[in-house]
Amino acid sequence: MARLERGSLVVGGRELLERAPPSVALRRPAVVASPGGAAFLGATAPAPSSRHVFSLGTLASGWKWLSLFRFKIWWMIPTVGEDAAGVPAETQMLLLESRSEAGAALYALMLPVLDGGFRASLQGSPENELQFCFESGDPEVQTLEAVDAVFINSGDNPFKLMKESIKMLSKIKGTFSHIEDKEIPANLDWFGWCTWDAFYKSVNPVGIEEGLKSLCEGGAPPRFLIIDDGWQETVNEFKEVDEAFIEQTVFAERLIDLTENDKFRGETCKNLGDHVKKIKEHYGVKYVYIWHALHGYWGGVLTTPDAMKKYNPQLVYPVQSPGNVANLRDIAMDSLEKFGVGIIDPAMIYDFYNDQHSYLSSVGVDGVKVDVQNVMETLGKGFGGRVALTQKYQQALEESIARNFKGNNLICCMSHNTDSIFSSLKSAVARASEDFMPREPTMQTLHIATVAFNSLFLGEIFIPDWDMFHSKHESAEFHGAARALSGGGVYVSDKPGVHDFSVLKKLVLPDGLILRAKHAGRPTRDCLFNDPVMDGKSLLKIWNLNKFSGVIGVFNCQGAGNWTYPVKENAHVPTTVCITGDLSPSDVELLEEIAGDDWNGETAVFAFNSCSLSRLQKHQTMEVSLSTMTCEIYTIALIKVFGGFVQFAPLGLVNMYNSGGALENVTSTGDCSEITIQIQCRGPGRFGAYSATRPEICSVDEHEVEFKHTDDGFLAFDLSHGSSQDNLRNIEILYRAS
Repeated sequence: MARLERGSLVVGGRELLERAPPSVALRRPAVVASPGGAAFLGATAPAPSSRHVFSLGTLASGWKWLSLFRFKIWWMIPTVGEDAAGVPAETQMLLLESRSEAGAALYALMLPVLDGGFRASLQGSPENELQFCFESGDPEVQTLEAVDAVFINSGDNPFKLMKESIKMLSKIKGTFSHIEDKEIPANLDWFGWCTWDAFYKSVNPVGIEEGLKSLCEGGAPPRFLIIDDGWQETVNEFKEVDEAFIEQTVFAERLIDLTENDKFRGETCKNLGDHVKKIKEHYGVKYVYIWHALHGYWGGVLTTPDAMKKYNPQLVYPVQSPGNVANLRDIAMDSLEKFGVGIIDPAMIYDFYNDQHSYLSSVGVDGVKVDVQNVMETLGKGFGGRVALTQKYQQALEESIARNFKGNNLICCMSHNTDSIFSSLKSAVARASEDFMPREPTMQTLHIATVAFNSLFLGEIFIPDWDMFHSKHESAEFHGAARALSGGGVYVSDKPGVHDFSVLKKLVLPDGLILRAKHAGRPTRDCLFNDPVMDGKSLLKIWNLNKFSGVIGVFNCQGAGNWTYPVKENAHVPTTVCITGDLSPSDVELLEEIAGDDWNGETAVFAFNSCSLSRLQKHQTMEVSLSTMTCEIYTIALIKVFGGFVQFAPLGLVNMYNSGGALENVTSTGDCSEITIQIQCRGPGRFGAYSATRPEICSVDEHEVEFKHTDDGFLAFDLSHGSSQDNLRNIEILYRAS
């Protein structure tokens, strides 16, 4: 049990904090039984205030930590360290590891949470203290006591610890839900295309059709489309000759109507509904999402048009938390602080969403991507504070989504504050990082590392969206491989006609389906406290599970870029670094979930790029060497004995990054003299398996096929296009005992 005695906080039998001030208190939750000894830390101040900074004491020796912190108002990134002084402001998750002399690991988790109308975050101090900031965002909303401000828990498995803690917190707080308790949007299983990087705000119906047409003709049909920013009726009030001034006002544009702008009304299409109907009928698009900001548009709504007056809007000026400006300032916030935000009356926000979403639904739109969500934390003054305002907007948004769209079709974006995260009762998908930036070569490795680490936390509450990418780009293979492991959606933002189908066809089946893994892709346990971008020695390994196999992606993110915070004085000079590390089947957590009682720990490890096959026991290791910006994906298939004489492990479609994601079912019939292994596998493609012995016959959909079997046990044959609507192939592999 966690305990606080004479200024010492002990978790799991080890001291975590020392010299905690007398004002700090520990409270155990009574609502939920806690096998790990979970508790809350709070503190009391001498006088009420809307913002407190409380010391929790100093970090005891022997601990190293991983912080997920907001480096700018919208987004989190990871950082690692050992001293409390290094914990950045706006830390929203702190995972710590301590090892005994015998090497046994203990993990402690600290989650600053919402407590009434206040929101907590962690930070270090120059005096090497760990502090928590406790703020309401409204000078009129004050307290002198933080009761349940920082949740703490401990255990010997960091992934189990995170899951159990988030589940526990969701029941205690009641303001958000664990991802297992949410409806998952169906579009995640289909390949998508987003208009943003293809057109930016110049998106138009002709361009959308051109993009869909070129992707379909190339064999990667998008069944999911996001019409991003650029479709709405907006205005820039600030008419000035000075171009520099105009550039500052880009983020101050305001919404003036709920319907589409003139680009979507004219000769090419009569209106938005006509366009949506056409692209669904002509290009087989199943799901059309459309973009809008949480508060209407970047600068909110214009307060004067009749279409907006009914929502009682007012112009307000954002006030950022000291924690935000302690890290990186953001150009959008600089603009909004100067020109203000037209905010809708919280009492009318449901009506606003319902009016907009009911219109979009009536013209065939299936869901929305809702952006700029964290701006609410800066607008709490006069509205009861940041938490109250965020929850009012979030609740109204989720209610409108449920009323107007089927399937919980919502993507949350720019929403990495815990005000939003811990207020998401229904929202099931959230962007996991800052945008993919095709013109920034030093940002590519940062993106992959960030989405993987952020998914450790976000993946317990949302399906993390690892964002779009370009299939024709110097980093396309790197991004594509990562998306295959993400457990979330896969979509690109290619310009029409600018595609690399050799990359796309490793992600997308001809019918538009993707092979989505079971969980959020996360760093392996031995990577959690390393810096995979800048320490010059660590590879990034990302693990996930499929129905019948594990998968590990290994990425060399070193040498290609620097973390954007803290800001470095000297510009980064990219270098190529070759790094050697190791990989083990045991890097995949939860293998026992899919193994069954008849597995003895033997695995077949298939390397996608090198097409090599190895046989390893669960805890054995193999060497991996990669140069900067290269990667390899390993399918970890479980070898089982069928009929007492056949050692076999299905790999899946070995022409796809996530080969094992194609497997739907594996059974067998027969006896000790003859055995038939029956597999349902998605296709078409190249089916592969590990088979210690050569089979007699391989058949697909009752037709015998030619197969290859090599000395290392690699069995392979083609799955042609099938006639079934779901493209499931029924495979039978016959063995006879010699």
